[in-house]
Amino acid sequence: MGGLIKSEVGLIDLIGSEISLGKPFSKEIFLVDTHVAGTNYVHNIEKISDDIVEGSKLTFFREPDNPYDELAIVVKDGKGNKIGYVPRDKNEIIARLMDAGKLIYGVVKSKEIIDGWTKLDMKIFLKD
Repeated sequence: MGGLIKSEVGLIDLIGSEISLGKPFSKEIFLVDTHVAGTNYVHNIEKISDDIVEGSKLTFFREPDNPYDELAIVVKDGKGNKIGYVPRDKNEIIARLMDAGKLIYGVVKSKEIIDGWTKLDMKIFLKD
């Protein structure tokens, strides 16, 4: 029949045992610094923002049916309260990444109350 020869040598023996198969990894990639837009339109933002402090995680949700911006991204606090939007001038690439299934989130950088307006600055990250 065939001239197959059974060998006790494995693949690792042939290519060397110094191979690292790697490990699954996850890393956070900083994308941009910005603010949360539209906080002045959120009902009860003063009360909602009491729990928002520096370092609080913010979740993002796409809102493709938004009548003003098809790339709109809603920003919510840790309790699921809508607190505003990713600014329109920063949302195009982030929206496309989210539409492609990437996990994008924000972290509060600072909070300031200016004449009744709640200004929230955030850093936006991609978790890959």
